[in-house]
Amino acid sequence: MTHDDGVAKGMVQRRGFLAAGASLLSAAVLSRVVSPALAENARPPNIIYIMADDLGWKDVGFHGSDIATPVLDGLARAGAQFDAFYAQPMCTPSRAAFLTGRYPLRYGLQTGVIPSAGSYGLSTDEYLLPQLLKDAGYETALVGKWHLGHGDTRYWPRQRGFDHFYGALVGEIDHFEHASHGVKDWYRDNQPLDEEGYDNTLFGNEASRLIRDRTGDKPLFLYLAFTAPHSPFQAPEDHVKRYAHIADEQRRLYAAMVTAMDDAVGQVLKALDEKGLREDTVIVFQSDNGGVRSAMFAGESKVGDQLPADNGGFRDGKGTLYEGGTRVVGFMNWPGHIKPGVVEGLSHVVDMYPTLAAIAGAKMEKNKPLDGINLWPAISEGTRTPREEVVYNVDPTGGAVRQGNMKLVWNAGLPGKVELFDIAKDPGETTNLAEQDPGTVARLKERILALSQEMSPPLLIMEAIKLTFGAPPVAADPATMFNQMGD
Repeated sequence: MTHDDGVAKGMVQRRGFLAAGASLLSAAVLSRVVSPALAENARPPNIIYIMADDLGWKDVGFHGSDIATPVLDGLARAGAQFDAFYAQPMCTPSRAAFLTGRYPLRYGLQTGVIPSAGSYGLSTDEYLLPQLLKDAGYETALVGKWHLGHGDTRYWPRQRGFDHFYGALVGEIDHFEHASHGVKDWYRDNQPLDEEGYDNTLFGNEASRLIRDRTGDKPLFLYLAFTAPHSPFQAPEDHVKRYAHIADEQRRLYAAMVTAMDDAVGQVLKALDEKGLREDTVIVFQSDNGGVRSAMFAGESKVGDQLPADNGGFRDGKGTLYEGGTRVVGFMNWPGHIKPGVVEGLSHVVDMYPTLAAIAGAKMEKNKPLDGINLWPAISEGTRTPREEVVYNVDPTGGAVRQGNMKLVWNAGLPGKVELFDIAKDPGETTNLAEQDPGTVARLKERILALSQEMSPPLLIMEAIKLTFGAPPVAADPATMFNQMGD
């Protein structure tokens, strides 16, 4: 499928919009509908949820890239590809949205990411997807990147519903040294681990081992969260050599990282086949946000000016509320249950919580009210999704929301800026219609303001205030001054 095809599909003008209250009510009702994904008394399927890290929309073969991703291509073409799949604009918020089924604005993770020095994490009163599935009889495992709290062990994966954890807690590590700022960040369960190897290859090895070592009847929920192709741009030499023809070093390394991830997914498929589990396994793939186009959002590693991610014709990238930062690669594959094709209409990462709950036959009795909608009927029947609204984000500086085809991006900080786009006609967000359509601007602004009334204070801002005003004073050594004066 080409970029133009992907943009064009599923963008037919809808008639009318849901009012704010009706939209929330519909989401709450639809999120609790359990679709008959399973025959009565059937064993729930295994679920493997694969998340790439900062992958550009176009940087997969099935979107027309020159980067080799044969394993992902095969899964996508044999499954349901999401036409307009949205995530949050950065790592921490997207991962939180996936595991809660709720927009990050509701629990203070809507701004930025949890930094290496951050002490906060995803609120422990949120009932996470692994807890839900564990209560439904699943064995649960996280292999890869967490980034939802590392400063206190109560935020760690083993305390949040995962039976097994292997990987990194923080947002960015050296892919070979497994360290952040020189501090080792590599764990098995709650214990530090010292081992050698390229992290994304190790993730594939660990996921495969978990599958091969399985015994008993419990279905498996495996959250496989790669650190590729997040900076620093590093890959095994054999993968880098495959792209010797790419002159730009950053693009060459980035491409090698994406292919290394694809190879690791291939290891997982091989393990499923060897255990005879492939037909009984749902596989979902997405990127946590769009590819990075600005060094400001590349992380803590040093990067060059020309960043390598390709978001196709979508505007900008990670860290922004434009399509390039939030519209991501996404598909679902389940042999015999999902027909190959495109899921038309809007979908969002928060929808995965109720959708997977429906597939697993899990009861949603302990979770807070969801923003996600159960998409299983649309996926399984090949119909249009029921979602009419996407909330890109809302924080104290502004927000963005899309209803139907119309999207408002509102920077409310001084001097302020309002942009209105018809995404169906202008997916690249090149033409601002705000002055031509003040009525739509007013309506979408009202929606953002309503969401701001429900918003929790951003934890990153609270942490910054604490560190700034709670830190001890820094004083110069008077001896230095005297020496400079010759005293």
